[in-house]
Amino acid sequence: MLTCSGLRPIFSLLLLTLVLAALVGCASRPTGTAPGSSSRDGPEAVIPPDLQKVPNAEPRLEPIRKGGPNKPYEALNQRYEPMTADLPLVERGLASWYGKKFHGRPTSSGEVYNMYAMTGAHPTMPIPSYARVRNPKNGREVILRINDRGPFHPGRIIDLSYTAALKLDVLHGVAPIEVERITYEEIRSGAWRRGSEPVIDQPPVYAAAESVGAPQRETTATMASAPTPVPAAPAPMPRAAAKGFWIQLGAFAKLDGAETQRQQLAQTVEWLSPLLAVFKDGGMNRLQAGPYATREDARVAAERVRSAMGLAAVVVERK
Repeated sequence: MLTCSGLRPIFSLLLLTLVLAALVGCASRPTGTAPGSSSRDGPEAVIPPDLQKVPNAEPRLEPIRKGGPNKPYEALNQRYEPMTADLPLVERGLASWYGKKFHGRPTSSGEVYNMYAMTGAHPTMPIPSYARVRNPKNGREVILRINDRGPFHPGRIIDLSYTAALKLDVLHGVAPIEVERITYEEIRSGAWRRGSEPVIDQPPVYAAAESVGAPQRETTATMASAPTPVPAAPAPMPRAAAKGFWIQLGAFAKLDGAETQRQQLAQTVEWLSPLLAVFKDGGMNRLQAGPYATREDARVAAERVRSAMGLAAVVVERK
């Protein structure tokens, strides 16, 4: 007959076996972003209707942030060095998507992730950026705002929001896609729209702006020191200007005068740097900043320039 003291070792052994079995079960749980592939991520139980009608992100000129999400970092034992200049980037590889696990949590940019918005994560593209993503299998294209870091799995080059993956028809797992970064000049001239003629061969490089910083997605990243900002370079004059409201900062008979003023403003007023352009119009070289979506936005920006530099900034409309 077993006594209580004789049962204790057996009970302890059974308890240890159950604990180990539970741990093995947790460790072997599959991961991934495809629907049904993991209890940790995927779509929500109730999906909003008409997601196919969600419009693409509308590219606009936003300064590249200095440091923060654009610092070199490490993820899954791999070192990444994000781009810090306004340069083109074209890639082909695999796309994945991320959903409810990260919905409502901060992205690397500090913005809150919305799985139903048109956004994406890229390991090295400057934050913020805009990108065209194409599914070569069906020819579908979307325009995204890059505001997060990832993916960090070999072969994958972009993580899509749920809605972007839905519109591209890549919700059922990783899929081959093509990614193209949209540059400042393409935004300024409107050439990012399909059917527009490319404006220049090489876009200008601008100084970076201040950053807010944010945690990395998927893993804790070790940030290194921020790279030295690249000074503003002369911007080639586009052949056409995007529609909208612009701030005129000067008109010059010679291009050199307009370009000198542009470089001085770019170095003095960092937030204005990516918005500056010189246009040949009516025999004059006009230094302008924009475009702005509304006249009121342009007016507020013009007042900000007047307060900072004492310049007579005038709002003009291009139709």
